[in-house]
Amino acid sequence: MIVRVDVGHQTWTKTPCLDEWQRLGGRGLIARILLDEVPATCDPLGRQNKLIFAPGLLVGHMLSSCDRISVGGKSPLTGGVKESNAGGTTGLVLAGLGLKALIIEGQAQGMDWQILHISSSGVRFESAGDCLGLGVYDSAAYLRQRYGNRVALALIGPAGEMGLLTAGIVHLDKDGVPSRISARGGLGALMGSKRLKAIVFDGEGGSRPPLQDATAYRAAQKAFLEALLAQPQTKIYRELGTAGVATLSNQFGALPVCGFSRGQFEQIEQIAGEQLREVLLARGGEADPSHACMAGCVIRSSNVFAGADGRTIVSPLEYETIGLMGSNLGIADLDAIARLNYVANDLGLDTIDLGAALGVAAQAGLLNFGDAERALMLLEEVRHGTPLGRLLGCGAALTGRVLGVRRVPAVKGQALSAYDPRAIKGTGVTYATSPQGADHTAGLTIRAKVDHLNPQGQVTLSRTAQINMAGYDTLGACIFAGFGFAAAPEALRDLLNARYGWQVGTDILQVLGRQTLRLERAFNRAAGLGRADDRLPEWMTEEALPPTGAVFDVPAAELDGLFDEIET
Repeated sequence: MIVRVDVGHQTWTKTPCLDEWQRLGGRGLIARILLDEVPATCDPLGRQNKLIFAPGLLVGHMLSSCDRISVGGKSPLTGGVKESNAGGTTGLVLAGLGLKALIIEGQAQGMDWQILHISSSGVRFESAGDCLGLGVYDSAAYLRQRYGNRVALALIGPAGEMGLLTAGIVHLDKDGVPSRISARGGLGALMGSKRLKAIVFDGEGGSRPPLQDATAYRAAQKAFLEALLAQPQTKIYRELGTAGVATLSNQFGALPVCGFSRGQFEQIEQIAGEQLREVLLARGGEADPSHACMAGCVIRSSNVFAGADGRTIVSPLEYETIGLMGSNLGIADLDAIARLNYVANDLGLDTIDLGAALGVAAQAGLLNFGDAERALMLLEEVRHGTPLGRLLGCGAALTGRVLGVRRVPAVKGQALSAYDPRAIKGTGVTYATSPQGADHTAGLTIRAKVDHLNPQGQVTLSRTAQINMAGYDTLGACIFAGFGFAAAPEALRDLLNARYGWQVGTDILQVLGRQTLRLERAFNRAAGLGRADDRLPEWMTEEALPPTGAVFDVPAAELDGLFDEIET
C-alpha cells in the first residue's frame, strides 16, 4: 500500500501500489516516484517537491543487514535526485505496517510545526510545540516518553528546522538511540520545509510482510547467512567497523588531511580502527566495539564510543566522520572527534559535509587545523543560528563560495567523502558521475584489486560498483550484506522469488541497479544537470596530492560515456 500525506491540508489517503511500482523498492522506487510525480525543475524546498520514505524489497524479515530505510526527494543541496538510506528500525516498522512507500506532499506555510503519527489505524497530526527547537537526543527522548519505547522515529534536529542544506533525518537504532541518519543531500531541510519535526511509526498491530513460499525463503536465508559468515570481511568489519578503513586509506595516500591537502596523516595510528577498538575494550562500561544498528544483523559493524568513565559519548563513530572531522581537520584525538560527532548528530547534520565545510573554513583562516575546541565553538554557531553557523550548516560548497575558497571538495554541491579521488580514482569517477552527487556509497572502489593511481579501467570499475550499489539500495541491503550476496547470488534470487512469487534470475542485482540509474539520470537531465556537472573540482585535476603526487586524470570523454551502455 501507498500512504500519501498532504501536510498543507492535513489529509491523507491509502491506496494500492501501482503495478509499475511493484518490482521496485528503496532507492529505485524513490527515483520512479520522483520521475512520475515531481516536476524536475521545482524548488526543492517548495510545495511541489515530495519527501518519500521507501523500504527496500528485502526489508521486513530481519534478514541480516537488509532492513534499511531509503528516504528521498529532489535534493536541496544538489538540485537533483536524492536517496539517503540508513539502518535502524524505521524500515522494519514501515514494512510491518504493510507500506510500500510513504509520500509526503504539499507545504504547511504559516501553520504550526507538526508530528506525524502513523499506525495500523491510520494517520494523524499532532502539535510538535513541546519538542520544537530541541536537539535530536532530547527530541527522541521526549517522543519516546510521549508515544512509547516501541515506536520507530524519523526526526530532524535544529538544522532541519532552520532549513540548512546539509541537514539529515535521524532514525532510532535497535536500542532506541537516535544514532542512524539519512544524512546526505539535505533531506532534513526538505522535511523541515514540510514543517514536520518528527514522524512516529507505531508498529503495534503490524506484522511481517507475507511470503509466497516460506520454506524456500528460509532455505535461501540460511544460504545467505552461511555465505556472509564465511567471508573474511565480515570478521574484519565486526572487529574494526568502518573505522578499519582508515589505515587502508592512509596506506593508499587517499586519506583527507588538513583540507584535502595531502593523503597521509602522520598520526593515523591514534584515530584508526585498531586504536578505536583497543580504546573501547579498555574503557568498558557502555563502550561497545561491535554493535548492531539493526535487529538480526550478524556483522555488527557499528560501535558505541564511550569516554574514559565508560559512559557513552556517541554511537557510532564511523570512518567517514573520523576522516572528515578528524584527519581532514588535523585532529588526532578520538575523544575530540567523538564530541564533534555528538554535536553534529544532535543538530541533525551530515558529518561529511559539515567536516568538509570546517576544512574550508580552516583554509579561510576561521580556525587552525588541529584545533578541536575551536571546531566545537563553530558548531555552537550552527546551534545558535548565527550567519556563520548557518553558512557552515549549508555545507562545503556554499561555505567556499562565500568565504572565497577555491579548494572546495564537492561535486554537484555535495562534499566528497573520506577518499581522496586523486589516489582512489575509481571512487573519483563515482563522485563525478553518480546522479547522487559525490557519495562513496554510490560506488566505492577502494577494495578492488587494481592500481588505484592508474586512470585506465577506472570508468569500468566505477560503472560496475555503481550498478551494484544502486541494486543494493533498491533492495534495502547494507553494503556489507553484499559480501554474502556476491558469494551466493543464487540466495538473493531465491529470497526475492520466495517472498514475492517472482521468477527472477541471479542477475537481479544488476537488473535493479541499471533500472535505478536510468531513472535517476532521467530525472537529473530534466532538472538541468548535464555533462558539465559530472566533473570533479578542477583543482583536483591540477594540484598533485602528496605523497603520491597524483592528480585526477581520468579523461573527461570516458566520464561522459560511463552510462552509455546502461541507457541504450
